[in-house]
Amino acid sequence: MITTSHVPIDNRDMLARVPAWITSTRAETLEDVAFLSGAALNHLHLVLGRANVPHALLRDRMALRAAEACVAFSGRQERAGELRDAVHLLRSGDLPGPAGETYLAWRRAVERPVSVKALHRSLPGIGADLIAEGLDGRREAAVARAANAMDRALTQAPRAEVPALVLADAALARAVGWDHLVPLLAVGLRRADLRKRGDDLRLACHRAVVASAIEAVRLAADLASRAAHLKAVAPKLRAKGAGAAVEMFLTRDAVMSSALPLPDRAARRLCDRLVDLGAVCELTGRGSFRLYGV
Repeated sequence: MITTSHVPIDNRDMLARVPAWITSTRAETLEDVAFLSGAALNHLHLVLGRANVPHALLRDRMALRAAEACVAFSGRQERAGELRDAVHLLRSGDLPGPAGETYLAWRRAVERPVSVKALHRSLPGIGADLIAEGLDGRREAAVARAANAMDRALTQAPRAEVPALVLADAALARAVGWDHLVPLLAVGLRRADLRKRGDDLRLACHRAVVASAIEAVRLAADLASRAAHLKAVAPKLRAKGAGAAVEMFLTRDAVMSSALPLPDRAARRLCDRLVDLGAVCELTGRGSFRLYGV
C-alpha cells in the first residue's frame, strides 16, 4: 500500500495516538477545518504505512462501517451484525437484499486497487467519464477533490448515494497516493450533508475526514495488536491448512468456519481453539451459523 520505512515499526504510541490539537480544536471556517483534515489525513497516511497494520482487514472493517452508515442514510435499520449475516449466510442463487447489496458494494470497492476500470464495473449509474474526472482533479487538494467528485455524481444521479460516496473516497485515496480506497467520507458524513453542494459540502467533507481518520487510526492500532496476537499463537495450531486459515482472519472482517480451507469438523475445532486462545472472537452469539473475526 504505502511504505514509510523511516517510521519505527515498534512505536505503538504513534500508531494509536492522534495529536490532541487535531481532536480538540473546534474550527468553524473552511480554511481552518481544511487544515485539520489535512493533518488528520497525514497522520492516517503514516499509520497506513506501518508494516504491522493488517491493511486488508482494516479496509474490510471500515467497509462494514461505511455500509452501516449508508444503510442508515436510506432509512433502513440494519446494523453491523445483520449486514454480516446478509452477506455471509447467502447461498448460491440467493439475493442479498438492499442492505446486503450496499455492504457488498463497499467490500468490492475496498478489495481492488483504485482505477477507472474497476470503479466503472462496480458503480452503476456513474459514467466512466465522471469517474475519470473524479480521480484526476490534479489542481485540487485531496478533500476538495473528493467533495467535488461527490457533488458532480449526486448532481447527475441524486439517488445514487452509495456510488457517489464510493467515488468520493476513491478520489480521496487517489489524491493522497493510496493504492486502495479506505472508507472515510461515508463513515463521517451525516445524512443531511448529502444534500449540500459547493462550499457547504466541502466543509462537511473536511469535518467528516477529521472524525473518520481519527476512528481509522484507533481501529488500525487495535487491529495491529490483535493481528500480532493471532500471529503469535499461530505456531500452536497443528491442523493442516491452519496457516491459510490464519491468513483469512488477517484479511477479512468475518469468516464462517465452513469457508476455511479445512474439513468442516477440523475448521470448527480450529475456530474454537482460536477463541480459547483469545486470538479471534465469535461475532454473533449464536449456537449455529457462527461468524468469527479478529
